[in-house]
Amino acid sequence: MASWVLYHTDGCHLCEQAQCLITPLLAGESLQLVDIMSDEALIAEYQTSIPVLKSEQGLQLFWPFTAQDVRQFFTQTE
Repeated sequence: MASWVLYHTDGCHLCEQAQCLITPLLAGESLQLVDIMSDEALIAEYQTSIPVLKSEQGLQLFWPFTAQDVRQFFTQTE
């Protein structure tokens, strides 16, 4: 079972949209939500690009993305 990370921050409407888009596509896989405000390094890396979906292998999918983009990302990282 794969594990995914969604970098986000509270109050980000794009992040909420991304989570709503990703969640139905997970098929039992886990999605870890990481608030970038919890870590200075994450703020520096992602402050202008969240939401970002990251695979266990370290591949990243940057917003904007569609459900089709997420499905393709999932298959690329299997």
